[in-house]
Amino acid sequence: MAYGINKEELIQWKKAVLRGEVAFLTHYWLDDRFPNVRSVTKVGCSNVETLLNWGSKHGLKGEWIHYRKDGFPHFDLMGDIQKEILHEEGLSEHIQRFMEHE
Repeated sequence: MAYGINKEELIQWKKAVLRGEVAFLTHYWLDDRFPNVRSVTKVGCSNVETLLNWGSKHGLKGEWIHYRKDGFPHFDLMGDIQKEILHEEGLSEHIQRFMEHE
């Protein structure tokens, strides 16, 4: 279950993804499969080659990309790698907003 973002944030992320930008969307998230995870960052881009290159730069594998029918391919980042990549990408506001208490 995702929560902690508003509709406008989701719309802006989708627009950026469809424009072929590497876009970040962090939100609170609860899933019984990952009991210690409280947030996730979706890193999406409609240009899969761009997304693959971006992921490779961060040690992510192409088979980790989620391909959805709605056209928003993305990586899901959780835990330490999530925090590390957000820091590397200069997105400390994502860390402060969603990960300070993890």
